[in-house]
Amino acid sequence: MSGKLFVTGTPIGNLSDFSPRAIETLRNCDFIAAEDTRVTLKLLNHFNIKKPLISYFEHNKTQREDEIISRILDGENCVLVSDAGMPAISDPGMELVNACHERGIQVISIPGPTAFATALAVSGMENGRFTFEGFLSVTKKSRRAHLEELKTEKRTMIFYEAPHKLSYTLKDLYEALGDRKIAIVRELTKIHEEVIRTTLKQAVEDYPDNNLKGEIVLIIEGAKEEQNEVTLEDAINIAKDYTEKGMSKNDAAKTAAHQTGHKKSDIYKALQ
Repeated sequence: MSGKLFVTGTPIGNLSDFSPRAIETLRNCDFIAAEDTRVTLKLLNHFNIKKPLISYFEHNKTQREDEIISRILDGENCVLVSDAGMPAISDPGMELVNACHERGIQVISIPGPTAFATALAVSGMENGRFTFEGFLSVTKKSRRAHLEELKTEKRTMIFYEAPHKLSYTLKDLYEALGDRKIAIVRELTKIHEEVIRTTLKQAVEDYPDNNLKGEIVLIIEGAKEEQNEVTLEDAINIAKDYTEKGMSKNDAAKTAAHQTGHKKSDIYKALQ
């Protein structure tokens, strides 16, 4: 009988956030696939858990996948963890989870803290609709293309960034998106947890030398809806002027729509 894969969230800073269910899952599993075995070993030692560890990280995940799946198919239960937060969210794990699904292996969630959701909750930024963008590419071409796509994004945008790249990223965001409200959330759940609410322009001025420490989440307001200065009533009146000058209703509505940005169908309906 096949074993199971337990996708298990670990604390993003404060070890007290580790849930009793997650601890029990680690105690009862057969082995643990960890992003960094040294980091996970510290977690296990803290809770007095002793289990076999196998490394599973970005540069060996393809080679490790077959080994892990083979062991699960042989009946062993595997816990997948990253260094902090939920595996497979801007961390290794997606391919392994997908491979397990394809082979009929049951995948079970053991939820834990997730940095982007936690940061959004404490930021006070608009959260009705948001998009998680992860880390920006370090490749200039890919980075530029990514930011170009986001210029008109109306949802709140969430990024992860390392402290040693913060100034560079803030500058690129400001140049691409213009001045926007931003919350810089750092050191979540730790002693020095901080939410800095400012603007992109001000942030570029305040943090020119990567002078913020700790893991960082950036939350940026989306693009504002463009306000149409010409009302629909104005557009209809423009179309009426054209009809009075002898233009057909269809052509008048089409011309007024082109000039004002309102829908031709709305203008044409009002002319009937």
